[in-house]
This record gives sequence, C-alpha cells and structure tokens, in this order.
Amino acid sequence: MDAPVGTSPAIEVERVSKIFGSGEDEVLALDDVSVAIRKNEFFTLLGPSGCGKTTLLRLIAGFEHPTRGRILLEGSDISPLPPYRRPVNTVFQNYALFPHLTVAGNIAFGLEMLGRPRPEIDQTVQTMLALVKMRELKNRRTSQISGGQQQRVALARALAPRPKVLLLDEPLSALDLKLRKEMQIELKRLQHETGITFVFVTHDQEEALTMSDRIAVMSGGRILQIGSPRDIYDHPAERFVANFIGDTNFLEAEWLGTSNGTGTVRLSSGAVVAASPPAGSTPSGKVTIVVRPEHAELTPDVASAPLRGIVENVVYFGTDTHYHVALPEGREFIVRRQNRRGSAAGFGPGTPAGIVFADAAAQILRD
Repeated sequence: MDAPVGTSPAIEVERVSKIFGSGEDEVLALDDVSVAIRKNEFFTLLGPSGCGKTTLLRLIAGFEHPTRGRILLEGSDISPLPPYRRPVNTVFQNYALFPHLTVAGNIAFGLEMLGRPRPEIDQTVQTMLALVKMRELKNRRTSQISGGQQQRVALARALAPRPKVLLLDEPLSALDLKLRKEMQIELKRLQHETGITFVFVTHDQEEALTMSDRIAVMSGGRILQIGSPRDIYDHPAERFVANFIGDTNFLEAEWLGTSNGTGTVRLSSGAVVAASPPAGSTPSGKVTIVVRPEHAELTPDVASAPLRGIVENVVYFGTDTHYHVALPEGREFIVRRQNRRGSAAGFGPGTPAGIVFADAAAQILRD
C-alpha cells in the first residue's frame, strides 16, 4: 500500500548559505535558503546549471557543510555530522556501481559494510531485487547490463539500508528519451511503495512536473517558488519561474483593481481582461501577465478579440500545432492547439487572427 505524504518534515533547511572560496574568488552558491521537506514526499529541486540545487543536495548528504544556517533531519541537527553518520543515501548521476560485483553483490555491499547479519542481508537483497524487477539478473555483473538496469541496481543499493531520505542527483540524465520516461514512472512507484522521502535534483522541467509532489524552483542560489506541479505551472509567481517552466506568453498591462473578487487589467490593445495576482500580493500600476499557449485560442472574429495579430509561423509537433502570432506592438504570442484526427489546420501564415483566453488563464507576476 502506498504511504501518504506526511505533514511533519523529514528535512528542514533553516537559513542556509554556502560560500565557496574566499576574497576575490568567493562564490555564494546558496543564499539564505529555507525549506521544509515532508516525510514520504517526492520533492524536486529544479533549476538551471549553477542555481545551487546540487549544492543543497550535497549539504543534506553531508558532502559539504553550511557556511551559515543548519539542516535538521526529523528535528535533529545533522549539519556537523559526516555522511556515514546520516540516515541518508545518495544515487549519483553516474550510478557509481562496482563493475566486478554482480547485481546482488552491489545491492548487498552497503548492508555488509554496516555489519548486518547474513540472513538479513540475503532477505533484503531478495526484497530489493523484486522491488526493482531485477530478480532474473541477480547473478549478472553490472558491466553486462544496460544503463536503465544499472540505474535500477543503484536505486536498490541505496534503498536497501532503508534510509530516511534518498537523494537523487540527476540520475536520469544519461538515459535516452524513451527509457527516461519509463524510469520517471518507476521512480515514482518506488517512492510510493517504500514510503521513503525522495529529494530529486534536475534541470528538466518535464521530469519535475511528472514525478514531484512539490517542486522548489531555484535560481542564483535562492528558492523562488515552492508548490505542487500544478501550482508552479498554472500560477507562477516570478518571471523566471514562468519562463523556465514550459512555454509562456508575457504581456504588459495596467492594473485596474478588483471587481467582484476578480482582478482586472487593461492590455496594450485597450481590452480589459480578468487576471489573477499571486497569493499575498497586491498589484499596482504597470504589471506583467502571463498566458500559457494552451490556454489561448485563435478566432477568426478578429474585431471582438482582446488581442489581434497576424499568424507568422505554424509549427507542427504531431500531438499539437504551435501558431506564432505577431501582435501590433511587436511582440509574439504563441497559441498551442491540440491536433485531432480530421481537424482542419484553420490558420496559415499571413492570416489575420484574434486571440481569446478564459478568465482564469491570465496570471499576474510578482514585481
């Protein structure tokens, strides 16, 4: 049975900063970061290279120590502890398997180092082999199995000692696209079945949206927004978050106030539309709104549409088609339309088009 996500934290990061080097070579890798990761949660640190996500993972693992702040595991400060004294395991990007050992030998290795009794080791190895669906390959050396199978072995080895937290440092990056998608599903299954807190590091937005209970989007050593995949995607609070997570359209507007509990803005076209501000924020003056391409539609009724333009490019992606519309003020607006068998293309390059979107589609970004 899948274990529910807990309400109490497994990991608490309290105002942690990390500085590498000194003087002119000083680099602030993490800047006053605080986050609470719940028990049995699949929590993802998402951001571009150099944003601080791997540094934060290494601090939780104990491979680095905070310059300021502290890290708690189930309420106990683990900041000064070395890695081997933390009930935490890490799956690395290169898996770090022992090629001279069998699949079963790799899984047993950590338990042997901990001095567990042989019957317990054998039973745990069998349980882990079943969990990652590798029973038939238990006597195969890891140098003789595929990349996806190696990743399963690395996961089994890390899960065998039953750590309280499993840290995963971009473990899918070496796999091809199809296998990566399969392993996304497998990782989520393993996390649910074991009830262990997973902290996953990636720069891949699709991975984060597919697997996570919550996502922390990072940039410049700081966490910009934390929320469920749906919250992060549908309600981005920062311009960076909106731009980094999927495709989006940015529009300048003027805040008009709230009417019947709904925010309204005036677009540069003069049209007045509904727009939702970020939680806890009160907009004023000029604001920037975002509209996801799939939340907008093209209409031949150009005159009555809040946005009007000329279709410049039509890009076919198989599952959907992207229409790139040039607006009068020089901006481009992308509309994504799902392709259905038998449906006509409708709008070709050079076609005038109106753009409409639902009231809930427009989101105001925080200043």
